[in-house]
Amino acid sequence: MKHISILVPHYVNLAGFENPRQGLQETNELLISKGRAPIFDINIVGENKEMKSYDGQISIWVDRLISEIDKTDLIIIPPVHNVIAEALKANHRLYPWICEQRQKGAHIVSLCLGTFLLAKTGLLDNKKCVTHWRAGDSFRRLFPKAILLSDKILTDEDGIYTGGGAFSSANLILYLIEKLVDRETAIYCSKIFQIDVGRNSQSPFIIFSAQKNHNDEQVIKAQNFIEQNYFSKISVDDLCDYSGIGRRTFERRFKKATANTVIEYVQRTRIEVAKKEFELGVKTLSEIMYDVGYNDPKAFRNVFKRVTGLYPVDYKERFN
Repeated sequence: MKHISILVPHYVNLAGFENPRQGLQETNELLISKGRAPIFDINIVGENKEMKSYDGQISIWVDRLISEIDKTDLIIIPPVHNVIAEALKANHRLYPWICEQRQKGAHIVSLCLGTFLLAKTGLLDNKKCVTHWRAGDSFRRLFPKAILLSDKILTDEDGIYTGGGAFSSANLILYLIEKLVDRETAIYCSKIFQIDVGRNSQSPFIIFSAQKNHNDEQVIKAQNFIEQNYFSKISVDDLCDYSGIGRRTFERRFKKATANTVIEYVQRTRIEVAKKEFELGVKTLSEIMYDVGYNDPKAFRNVFKRVTGLYPVDYKERFN
């Protein structure tokens, strides 16, 4: 039997907290129904006996304090609310315990914004990881040594697992059930909780934002130009002339400020407009393609697929 420690951090997001607890409990119940021994010893663990969330409106009573656990096999770090700076500070006592358990051989799972807490331990340095796509820019600024994969839904590297958004983190729980038990049990749980097994990308759900939370005014000027003229042919040289910066310097500053190359930024701006048009369901595919500055259907399909993970017709079918 594997000892599981589901942490209750300060500012815990209860939706993300319930995903692993219910998934692992359902696995135990299925095994028992088949005459097999349960595989997970599930423990709700925290710094205090009573952990409060949602400004004290909800209390969670933990099974054991972290100080009472000498060794555990698997630590699950649920998401926290979107108050990252406060959550990182409030949970400082968890970091040495997580590192200690890792040294003793524990595997560690983080879900959604729980990846911020895991990264704070330093255990994600030079490792691939994911978090909710909306928090990607903040994560990169805080933890530049971690290798963030914005489009993936989960990662698995050397006993450290990370999952995307709070609800899509259920895919990581299914992945763990398949790895620790078997595929039949994972498929059963996917049917119980009505989750598509095997989904591996958050790209269809990413909303591209302008990424202007930086202080490079000339880059912001270029970004504004792109967003106002995305339907026209835009070259890097045009943007350099418009911004008054040499090409090499401009491309370096643009990538540093926005985390995208100039071409990527133009493409993502166009595709975000196209996505909104598909969601409205009024215009045809060809009309939308021309409206956002593409004349070649193949090029449009390929860029759309690269950005969203879906071809235009599939995106329209899913979201309009």
